[in-house]
Formats: sequence, C-alpha cells, structure tokens
Amino acid sequence: MFACLLALWALPSAVCAQHHGEVTELQLERTAEGLLLSTSLQLELPEVVEDALYKGISMHFIAEAEVVRQRWYWSDKTVARATRFLRLNYQPLTRRWRLTQSPVPFAANGLGVSLGQNFEELPDALSAMQRIARWKIADEAQIDEGVPYVVSFQFRLDMSQLPRPLQIGAVGRSGWDIVLARSVRLPAAEAAR
Repeated sequence: MFACLLALWALPSAVCAQHHGEVTELQLERTAEGLLLSTSLQLELPEVVEDALYKGISMHFIAEAEVVRQRWYWSDKTVARATRFLRLNYQPLTRRWRLTQSPVPFAANGLGVSLGQNFEELPDALSAMQRIARWKIADEAQIDEGVPYVVSFQFRLDMSQLPRPLQIGAVGRSGWDIVLARSVRLPAAEAAR
C-alpha cells in the first residue's frame, strides 16, 4: 500500500520534470543603438510536434524579451518589450524545411515583412532557430543611467496558431508545452556605461 502511494506521489514530479530544453546562454550588450540581446537555446522538439511538422503543419514560435525596472515603492515598471515571431514548416513535396522570422505576427494571407530561410534537414533549421544575435530589445533613451533592470526572455510554442483540432487535443498534454525562459539582471553599473 505504501509503495502504491509513493508511486502516485512521484508521478506528478516525473511529469513536471519533462522539459524540452533550456536557455543555455543569455547576454546583454549596451550600445549606442540601445540594449541588445544575444541568446542560445537548447531545444528538443517533442515527438508530437515533430510528427505534426512532418505532416506539413506549421509550428509558430514566439521569442519575447521584456525589460523591467524594479521599484520598491510601487509595482515594477515594464520599460520595453520586444517580440519576434518564428514559423517552422516542412514542405513535403520538396522535402525541405522553411524557417520564417518576422517582427510582427504572421498574417493569414502570408503578406508582411519577414525573412525566410530554407534548410535540407530539420536539425539545421532548429540550429538556426536556436540562436538569436544582437536583437535590439530597447532603445538607448528607454534605459536610465544608474538604475538596475531585470531582463526576462521567453521562447515558446504559440498554441493559438495551431489548427483548431490540434488546439483542442493539445490542451493538458505536456508534449505541446514548449516554454524556455530565463531572467538576468542588468546592473546599475552596466546601465551607466
């Protein structure tokens, strides 16, 4: 009886322990342009996501960065927020992978400002998706000198862009929950440069 209870107690922790990657590196650089973020991700696609990709279903990801000024006297103030949208899809006829990046959400008609790259293999497309270099997340004027900030970065699968039947079936299934997050402090000394 005790063994059964112990097994039931350990089950939720085993389910919660499933993760699909991590933010391995997060660097901030203060320049005349503003605050730049560079990051490296280690991402492993769950089997259900990879299966959907091979069936020609596009997967949409969102990379978000938020610069927050912490205040002891009031609630924290969001100083800047930047978002990057990524779409990964497999084209079965050509057997090629396409990664499209855009600063704005993808329109249903396919029009808009975006950068598209083609790849022969899925690992190559994932490798390109997992590196973000010198992404401007805040203007120089938005960062006050001598004030500490916290920069939060999040990379996630955008479930709202999945086809409706997959959205309904994905609710509560851990294989669809891809969220990688990390926060770092931008010290006041570094902000004063």
